[in-house]
This record gives sequence, structure tokens and C-alpha cells, in this order.
Amino acid sequence: MEYTVQKLAGLAGVSTRTLRYYDEIGILKPARINSSGYRIYGQAEVDLLQQILFYRELDISLEKIKKIVTDRSFNRASALREHREKLLEKKTQLELLIANVDKTIASTEGRMKMSNKEMFEGFKKKMIDENEKTYGEEIRKKYGHDKVAQSNAKVMSMSEEQYDEVTALAENITKTLAEAFKTGNPAGELAQKAAELHKQWLCYYWTEYRKEAHAGLAQMYVDDERFKAYYDKEQQGTAEFLRDAIYVYTGIRK
Repeated sequence: MEYTVQKLAGLAGVSTRTLRYYDEIGILKPARINSSGYRIYGQAEVDLLQQILFYRELDISLEKIKKIVTDRSFNRASALREHREKLLEKKTQLELLIANVDKTIASTEGRMKMSNKEMFEGFKKKMIDENEKTYGEEIRKKYGHDKVAQSNAKVMSMSEEQYDEVTALAENITKTLAEAFKTGNPAGELAQKAAELHKQWLCYYWTEYRKEAHAGLAQMYVDDERFKAYYDKEQQGTAEFLRDAIYVYTGIRK
């Protein structure tokens, strides 16, 4: 079956403007243009649009979606299985947050008592969700699903004191790294202190610490534009400086 822009938009629940934009950026081209100049979409385009909308539900950018679906190795069945896995994770996360809100409401209304640990779970869950949204795909590719799941479980088991500690530690890293950067010496005392603090911070999340993994993460801070932008937001070159400091600290160079 074939569809015009208007019919496909109605079928998929998107606007005709969205489909035209997808055509413009090359993420979803029509199968053909008919004699009247209308875009015509076939079953292959319908299937691809479903994939695109699945990825959008997972908050993946159009730029990244385009790279995924235009890759020659793209496999629809594998992509669907991956979608299902991530949606189940999202479902679990939402169910936990809803349960936490319900408990908070009941506690506020005096129908039950809520422990500090239970109240704190919502904040830890928010941290995990934000990290998954921003970096989930990359860290799963690098470290594997099981490692990420173990790390998330470790975060959820944190006490309130541990959460406060790791939050303060992150602030200390930022401050120390900024001071170390001014010295221009990644092997200097301040830079090595920043690397040590970074290791301590990682150990709150990682189930085990390995120098190779630490050095690999440091390189990802440089290679991934989002990590790089985070570290370079105050001073250009900070991501590279931190990487070099960690290379010295671990004794591993890439």
C-alpha cells in the first residue's frame, strides 16, 4: 500500500510538516514523487518511520537516528529487540517513580510513614534517568549492559550520606581541576589530586575499579562531544587536560 504525506501523517500521528522535514534532512525519503509532484511512501518507508518514532520516544536526536538507520549494518529486527529492552527499562523506572510519589502523598496525608531512605530513592532514580538519557547508549556500548545495570543498582543502594559525599566530591573535582588547569601541568600535584578525586568519584558508581577502564573513560571525555562540552564549558581544553592527568595517574597512555 502507498501513502501520500497527508495519509502517512494521519496514520502515524505526526504532522505533514514533520514528514517533509524528515525528507529535507534525508532521514526519511519518499519512495517516489508522482506525476503531480506529491511525495509517495511505500511499506519500506512506513517501517522506517516506525523505527524513527521509536527512537524519538527514547529521546534520541534526529542526527543520531539518521546515522543509525542509514548505516548499512542496520537490522530492523535487532533494532526492535533493542527498543523493547529499553522501553521495559523505562517502564520499570516510571513504575518506581510513581510508587515513590504515591508513598510521598500517603506520607504527607498521614496515612503512612515514609523512611528517609524511601524518600531519597526518588532523587537517586532521577540521577540514573538523566544519565541514561544523556549517555546511556555510549556507556552501554563501551562497558556492556550488565556493567551499567550493576552501576545503577549500586547508585540505588547508596545511603543518603553516600549521596551527599559523592555530590560534594563532584564539586571538589570541578574546583581542583580548574585550579590544576591554570598550572598547565597534567603531571603536577594539583592535576594528580584531581585524578585521584576522579577515581574516588568513580568508585561510588563502579562495582570495580580498573586503571585501563579509567584511562578509557578519560579518552571518551575527549572523543564524545557532550562530555567534552561539559568539561570545556568554563575553559577550552579542560577535557584534554583531565585525560592527560588521568593517563599520568594510571600510567596508561592510549
